Amino acid sequence: MGEQDIIEYIDGLVTEERDLRDRSTLDGLSGEERARLREVEIRLDQCWDLLRQRRALSEFGDDPSKAAVRPAAEVEDYRS
Repeated sequence: MGEQDIIEYIDGLVTEERDLRDRSTLDGLSGEERARLREVEIRLDQCWDLLRQRRALSEFGDDPSKAAVRPAAEVEDYRS
């Protein structure tokens, strides 16, 4: 997956996240929708992390394709 693919995937997730958040303020979300929102948030964190990894590797002359998606638990712990 190249940088542009990652950015396009992020754009799609952001759109979905906004839709879910908008619906949550109007009607509330079902349990399934709340779970999906949480999944989208985690995937966004993973994608942003992957994009940062790729850019850092590239900046220092390394192959950006060496970057890998990190486990959700690892990426989510950055917030702590």
